[in-house]
Amino acid sequence: MPDSSRIQATERIVNIGLGANIVLALVKTLAGIFGNSAGLLADGINSTSDVVYYAFVKVFMKISAKPADREHPYGHGQMESIAALVVGSFVVTTAVGIFWKSVSDIYEIARSGTGEAATAAHGTLLIALGTILVKILLTNITLRVGRRNGHTAVIALAQDHRNDIFSAVAVALGILFARHGFPWMDPLAGALVAIIILHTGIGILRESSAELMDTLPNRKLGDTLRATIGSQDDVKTIEEIHTHRFGPYYVVNLTIGIDGDLSVAEGDRIASEVEERIHHMFGLVRRVYVHYHPAGTDDSSQTGNGCRR
Repeated sequence: MPDSSRIQATERIVNIGLGANIVLALVKTLAGIFGNSAGLLADGINSTSDVVYYAFVKVFMKISAKPADREHPYGHGQMESIAALVVGSFVVTTAVGIFWKSVSDIYEIARSGTGEAATAAHGTLLIALGTILVKILLTNITLRVGRRNGHTAVIALAQDHRNDIFSAVAVALGILFARHGFPWMDPLAGALVAIIILHTGIGILRESSAELMDTLPNRKLGDTLRATIGSQDDVKTIEEIHTHRFGPYYVVNLTIGIDGDLSVAEGDRIASEVEERIHHMFGLVRRVYVHYHPAGTDDSSQTGNGCRR
């Protein structure tokens, strides 16, 4: 997918998510207050935090779309990893807050034998159920765009939408059981959901941190690259393959062995073909650097032949 189309698709899905969360935050917060549902009010506050970090992601996405310059020769793609880091931090913070509030509510209910959720209005249950449907839709479309475009930050947003499904389910069950004489179910469900959200947040932080720390991508990518390069007849050996992440993009550094009787010009032609094949096979590869030397040579530094792309 061309960069322009990729950027437009990303901006569109972020704007849809932002608009949906603004509406949900207002509806759930007001319904929680006037409908006397502590669970729905907490979920409304959760949606309000979603609005805040969606705003952060929009800013980071705008910066990441800037072209390469003298100070940033590989572009600004790593801002997407930073955006995912921000999302993960908000998710973890939200999980801790929900868990603390839920445990506190359980204690109060156990101590007093009553709970606010027991008098929640019937409309609050309908709003919670509506939230589930909206978040299922947002999860599916956001995850599809994130995976298609290789956006770590967008995939993180999809994971947060999925967390909101669990939160809304917990709120709906809490309201339902509370209306039938079990007020402690509302905060208990909230505490369980908070643990799930915390797990997701830690996963987002781990993945985005790995990208910023230049952790090597998974073995599957290396094996696919090796198969792609190895299918070229002029390439006798594949000595090294190193891939680096820059946001959603990859930079590939590799060393190949070719027939030592070939000229430097022929070696450059082979290296160019390797580069073109990798770019054709992997749309998110931004640059390819190819070094070549006579096949069977133990030390690639023995020859001056090489090609950088």
